[in-house]
Amino acid sequence: MTGSGRQHPRYAHEAALTLLSADRAITGRTRNVSHGGLCAMVDEEFAVGTAIEIDLQLVFPDTRRSEPLRLPARIAWCTAIDDQYQIGVQFLALHEETASDLTMFLRFLESRAAVRPPAAAAKLDDRFG
Repeated sequence: MTGSGRQHPRYAHEAALTLLSADRAITGRTRNVSHGGLCAMVDEEFAVGTAIEIDLQLVFPDTRRSEPLRLPARIAWCTAIDDQYQIGVQFLALHEETASDLTMFLRFLESRAAVRPPAAAAKLDDRFG
């Protein structure tokens, strides 16, 4: 475990998601994902404790998307930021097959992060040519 106190490593990646609750389906983008949950930006507020299901999809450079990975979850926190909401989502107990699919999803994110240049370096190069 790292000094941050997190149980699972987080992968900073923008994946597409749809949050499904009893009365609505809201789309958004992840900011980071781990085995235990995720952080995302959405356009609507959610009450803490709301039970949801999440359809999580990889977005490829050519805008294609992976098949959705459906995960049971609950809203852990929700904070207004400008005209959107940043939410923390905790995954609930996963079936063995779903947990395995999530592991493959995270391994893909980890492998993409390893080959992608750091964003800060790219921005610095752009500024100083």
